[in-house]
This record gives sequence, structure tokens and C-alpha cells, in this order.
Amino acid sequence: QVHLVESGGGLVQAGGSLRLSCAASGRTFSSYAMGWFRQAPGKEREFVAGVSWSGGSTYYADSVKGRFTISRDNAKNTVYLQMNSLKPEDTAVYHCAARYFMGAGVPTRYDYWGQGTQVTVSS
Repeated sequence: QVHLVESGGGLVQAGGSLRLSCAASGRTFSSYAMGWFRQAPGKEREFVAGVSWSGGSTYYADSVKGRFTISRDNAKNTVYLQMNSLKPEDTAVYHCAARYFMGAGVPTRYDYWGQGTQVTVSS
């Protein structure tokens, strides 16, 4: 069982930056692939970024590539999402997710989800 708690959301102007954090419980965090997803009002949840269990592989949605960076610190049981050059269309609730997965790459499905943190980008 993994419990995930996100933080770091807020209101920012277009062009600004935010760093989201996701703290995970449990002693086997390093065995989990981690992902960030977002859901805007009236839209389906979408994949934003993923990182492998080791941190050696990262993946991004085309819409955030070059602006967002996912990373993890296994010693702190934490995954981060650095968001730069934010746009109004990035406004959403951002959720982190985890799945026990020690293969190459990241999984397409996740088992554990956090409650989310709101990111609002004003124009």
C-alpha cells in the first residue's frame, strides 16, 4: 500500500514556474514507477509525465515537453514536477500516481493516486 500526498500547487501568472512535490509513504518507494497526471474542469484526466523506479527514464506529454521536468529522490520518498513557462491551459488539478513496476520505462496504468493539488495559471 502506498499513500501519496501532493503539495506545491497555487496561483501563478502565465510564464511563471511552480514545483509540485508528492510525498509517498512506505519503505519500497524505490520499487515504484511514478507519474503525474492532470484533470481540468470538464476534461478527462491526462498523462503529464512519468519516471521509472530508478529515475533513469522519464516520459512527457507533448504538451509539456521542454517546459516540465519530472524527478525523484528515493531517499526522501518524493517525486517532483518542475513546471516552467506555465500557460493558462496548464490550469488543472495535478495528481501523482504510483505503480509497483521495476521494468524498463513506465507503466500505462497506475494503482495508487493522491488527492491532487490545484494549479491555476492566469493570463
